[in-house]
Amino acid sequence: MIYLGADHRGFELKERLKKWLLDEGYKVTDLGNDHFDHDDDYVVFAQKVAEAVAGLPENRGILLCGSGAGVDMVANKIEGIRSALAFDLPRAIQARWHEEANILALPADVLEEEKAREMVKAFLTTPFSGEKRHLRRLEEMAEIEESHE
Repeated sequence: MIYLGADHRGFELKERLKKWLLDEGYKVTDLGNDHFDHDDDYVVFAQKVAEAVAGLPENRGILLCGSGAGVDMVANKIEGIRSALAFDLPRAIQARWHEEANILALPADVLEEEKAREMVKAFLTTPFSGEKRHLRRLEEMAEIEESHE
């Protein structure tokens, strides 16, 4: 399942990505916002998506706000989430290949729809490498999380 979330600055691009994902045959759940609201807060939608993704390892999330940074920060507060903010295709690929990210945070203010589609497709189709060095780094991250609980 792919979970989507966006505030007002990411709303329009989220809606276009949702239509495209559905047309491509993906199962999509939109966790908001369901309408344009200039006064909404990205925190609410990022938390909803992160909590949904954290439940099952095969789930993925796509979050959008103006800079992508806000939704990324919120998502990474949820245990089991590895959200990655990406501005281009190589970073979207690396987020999966190296870090096994389960949420992609996108900066809606600077991304054209076609570029966002390419990044989302790469994020959803790139497997985790499983390389020893990447596994080691994920273990190191887990140790940090455990030491700060």
